[in-house]
Amino acid sequence: MGTPMPSPELIDFSKLPIYLPDVECSSRERIRAIQLAKLIEQVNYTYKHVPWYQQKMDAAGVNPSDIKTLEDVRKLPFTDKSALRETFPFGLFAVPLDEIVEMHASSGTTGKPIVVGYTRSDMDVWSECIARLAQMAGVTAKDRVQMAFGYGMFTGGFGLHYGIERIGGMMIPAGSGNTERHIQMIADYGTTVLIATPSYAMRICEVGEEMGFDWAASTLQIGLFGGEPCPPGLKAELEARMHITCTDNYGLTEVMGPGVSGECLAHRDQQHIAEDHFLWEVVDPDTGEQLGEGEEGELVLTPLDKRGIPVLRYRTHDLTRVTTEPCECGRTLARMEKVRKRCDDMLIIRGTNVFPSQVEDVLSGIDGLTPHYHIIVDNEQGLDRMTVEVEIKPEAFKDSFEAMNDFSREVTDKLRTALLVTPVVKLMEPGGIQRTQGKAKHVDDRRRYE
Repeated sequence: MGTPMPSPELIDFSKLPIYLPDVECSSRERIRAIQLAKLIEQVNYTYKHVPWYQQKMDAAGVNPSDIKTLEDVRKLPFTDKSALRETFPFGLFAVPLDEIVEMHASSGTTGKPIVVGYTRSDMDVWSECIARLAQMAGVTAKDRVQMAFGYGMFTGGFGLHYGIERIGGMMIPAGSGNTERHIQMIADYGTTVLIATPSYAMRICEVGEEMGFDWAASTLQIGLFGGEPCPPGLKAELEARMHITCTDNYGLTEVMGPGVSGECLAHRDQQHIAEDHFLWEVVDPDTGEQLGEGEEGELVLTPLDKRGIPVLRYRTHDLTRVTTEPCECGRTLARMEKVRKRCDDMLIIRGTNVFPSQVEDVLSGIDGLTPHYHIIVDNEQGLDRMTVEVEIKPEAFKDSFEAMNDFSREVTDKLRTALLVTPVVKLMEPGGIQRTQGKAKHVDDRRRYE
């Protein structure tokens, strides 16, 4: 039977599994000592094996020997997405390609993806981090775990798969799509854990209800969600309608994939960072200056074990705040507030990264449209919806409804192909999109997360 976890005050956390208590429940002093030893080694390794970083550090006047304390990480230059694009595809790799056992990629704004490679040791760290977050959610070796992420270059599917195998759980690699089949598999195989984006989990929930599936009587107990934010309201609705406990995880392709942090059952709005594998900083997004504990700022991550493609001080553009107060679940690893905002213009639509520049590139290649456009994102119906308002040139206007409908479909198809998201396209008359004297506001994000 699907039964959500009781409220935190009723949970006996001593009976819940902790994958690596020797690390996850360590003193702050030991955690920082582990981080420092790894940071010193990682900076030396990166400087020696990645010419791009050697040039950047030399230009900044920084030598690996300058890193003697954790605070010295501030001497290192920042890294962002542009570094991986400039060096596409293998310019940041620190090992020969025959030492890479797996490659993944995420879509980029200019057609070139972000390419990352994993050595055998990288894969070991990755699966361990996933095993930790799965056990934070209550997953054990007895669980049957159904994967609703796609298996491709996206890091989510394989990352979660390896971590579940690490703790001995049964993986059901269903993949994405075919919602009715997912529901049938839950019934046939006695699935206890569902891995999905929260928006797709809601779709599974709704289709199941339409089919007459009794979620209260199902075997499903836990949802491991990622790929997009899971607003508290959506989480509460999923838990109530599917009779499961939903948890989030956080990660990004550039530093590993999912597994950087995960939600325990004591603080549902926070996630424990795998601090022995990632050194975190919170900085002012405008100045890059360090912020104090508990202050909201941009999350910066330095993976401490990456061998295939090491990254130093990666700017995530995600806004959060971090606390190092011990947690009721028994873990002492720092907790980051769940990411709800970003300091750049990227949108996450149902787990897919979308940039306004991508929309602009597509529209600029379509005859009959002006350069003016407006993107509206809302979740009034429970799922993310993107509407793109496009302005038609006077000569492109047709009196025929069928002709304008065909034109709208053409724009929709081209946007869907480029974005991997299907928008609602709204044709606007000439001058129908408001002009501004200053910087144009292309995006209106109306999503609510209450």
